[in-house]
Amino acid sequence: MAIEVDVAILGGGPGGYTAAIRAAQEGKRVAIVEMDKLGGTCLHRGCIPSKAMLRSAEVYAGLLEAEQFGVKVDGSVALDFRRVLARREETVRQLHNGLQHLMKKHGIQMIYGKGRVIGPSIFSPRSGAIAVEMADGETESVVPANLIIATGSRPRQLPGLETDGERILTSDDVLRLEKLPASILIVGGGVIGVEWASMLNDFGVEVTIAESAPRLLPNEDRDIAEELARQLRRRGVRIATGVTFKAETVRRHHDGISVTAATADGDVEWTAEYMLVSVGREPNTAGIGLENTDVCLKDGFIQVNQNFQTSEPHIYAIGDVIGGLQLAHAAAHEGIAAAEHLCGVGLSGTDFRQIPRCIYSRPEIAAIGMTEEQAKAKGYDVAVGRVPFQAIAKAIVAGHAAGFAKVVTDRASGDILGVHLIGPHATELIAEASVAVGLNAAHWEIGRAVHPHPTLSEAVAEAMLAIDGKSLVI
Repeated sequence: MAIEVDVAILGGGPGGYTAAIRAAQEGKRVAIVEMDKLGGTCLHRGCIPSKAMLRSAEVYAGLLEAEQFGVKVDGSVALDFRRVLARREETVRQLHNGLQHLMKKHGIQMIYGKGRVIGPSIFSPRSGAIAVEMADGETESVVPANLIIATGSRPRQLPGLETDGERILTSDDVLRLEKLPASILIVGGGVIGVEWASMLNDFGVEVTIAESAPRLLPNEDRDIAEELARQLRRRGVRIATGVTFKAETVRRHHDGISVTAATADGDVEWTAEYMLVSVGREPNTAGIGLENTDVCLKDGFIQVNQNFQTSEPHIYAIGDVIGGLQLAHAAAHEGIAAAEHLCGVGLSGTDFRQIPRCIYSRPEIAAIGMTEEQAKAKGYDVAVGRVPFQAIAKAIVAGHAAGFAKVVTDRASGDILGVHLIGPHATELIAEASVAVGLNAAHWEIGRAVHPHPTLSEAVAEAMLAIDGKSLVI
């Protein structure tokens, strides 16, 4: 017998399980079909394990700087990488257990196996049912009134630098390393690349970043990218931009890899123990049965309307499979919106300008809205406020005063177009900017709001005030 539910969700990552919980809260019968583990890439191969390791790197780097705070560490400070990995796995296990508890609490049925969308059948007169191949070879059918596709993404391959899991690694592969390498070449200076570069540098690994664009983080504000590059170089990270790889020159050795690349200064040969290829992610849309539906794809991504409905209105899609901001919290936001729409509650539509972007390197980076370049390209008469963390007492107290807060506004209206932070706890500070953008606040309203002293939040307020020349700290 087929399992009949109100909502079936293909994929149990942040978008999928969030949509499931929201639908269950509205009284819907919900089932999640997941081929691996509840929590998806974010929990098991992405956000959480990498952030756990970044925290270990932060603590290690802090201990090496302890004497400047008057703290003397007797003996040497040593890194126990096996313990780093053990703590990472314990963190993942704890969160995984918590998610499983939430599924039981909300009565959400978990079905583990490889799911494939099927067309009209004896079970359903329209497409959208799921045939599930279980680990034991048995099959199960799930027939929903509504389907949400949330199958996520996988690391993108770069022609000529295809990963092998041995010397040329994806971000999934690098998490499987059981010991730290002596050196690593990171191809790609985007979010994943700079996070791993920062972490491994703090662990004492010799790191080189090779980016094809003219700068790191090409999708972020130029000032932010330049400041990050400056700070990473000060820590010893080698950075090359405008790089083109010559695939035929890739050579694997028993103890490493070497590759020749073309740069503005001529050909360069790099040798490292491993190469990490981090050039973005591509959607998991192949092999899930979309050919059995009228769902439309563009460049591999599922096309949806403002309510996350596909060309078949009872089939929704969310998260990395639809493109846009490939972020866990974006997927969760989309999951909630899709679930509420099919339940007939909540507001329709999503304004992606209100979704913050966070990078957990050292220093942290966070942003929301448009960069200064993007705002100018759209024809805005831009006004910018910028305040360094060196002007903020709490940053000096903390001993991490590098970086700045930058606000981009429309000069005529005072509307906030973008907020960009690089510095201590930037990923926490961006929440205020998210609320400001969501409420359509003017910069002066945020600047005049009382911010406690001494706190890092003063940087955001002072950057808002700086737009009108009213900052009290610069």
